[in-house]
Amino acid sequence: MSNSLNATDDRLPAYARLRDALASRIANGEWTPDQPIPSEARLAKEYALSVGTVRKAVDGLVGEGLLERRQGSGTYVKAPAFDATLFRFFQWREVDGNQVSIPSSNLILRSASTAPAEAAEALGTTDVIKIVRLRSLSDLPVLFEEIYIPAAQFAGFAELPEDALGPLLYPLYFEHFGVLVKRATDDLSFGMASETVALQLRLQPGDPLAVIRRTAFDIKGNPVEWRIARGSAAQFRYRSEIA
Repeated sequence: MSNSLNATDDRLPAYARLRDALASRIANGEWTPDQPIPSEARLAKEYALSVGTVRKAVDGLVGEGLLERRQGSGTYVKAPAFDATLFRFFQWREVDGNQVSIPSSNLILRSASTAPAEAAEALGTTDVIKIVRLRSLSDLPVLFEEIYIPAAQFAGFAELPEDALGPLLYPLYFEHFGVLVKRATDDLSFGMASETVALQLRLQPGDPLAVIRRTAFDIKGNPVEWRIARGSAAQFRYRSEIA
């Protein structure tokens, strides 16, 4: 049986309706980054549309960062990895002087918890899983993170083996729970290190910190993660290009 576009807005052109239908299938975890999505010819047959219309819909999803074309292999769901972008705010370097890529991650805490007020407001729930991590570069701690995710969407997260948790969480959210992070909002501020944070980052209590509060959203626009990350203000940088 052919798939239908009946659930989409019939005021939109066919390619836009197909784009929304395919995005919904991605959001529902029907396809993963490990296997290509059906070919454009197959999708055209499923939806009774021309290959050109399908290509335009797929091109739109590639442009939005939901799909990626791999030459000679096909088109795949693009695994999210932009949680590494937190580090663009700091001037950390590797020991050889090169720009750091992704610092290592040391898991300090992972457990069911009640969300603090900021996280509860951002996520719309107090029933969360709390993750505390210390990110390090060449054994030097550089970022202290507290992360909160809705327990209802991430059932079983607390039981995942520790070696399944790499330095980047967004690909793990998608691969294990079908939660695709589409975008995130970062709020920047400054503060002073508490005794707990100072101890983790090898600073003195009261030392200045750069503080990043991030809310991440899934493909449907629902908040799926709130985190607060703290690093030494001495390493902070901000650059804005205005044309």
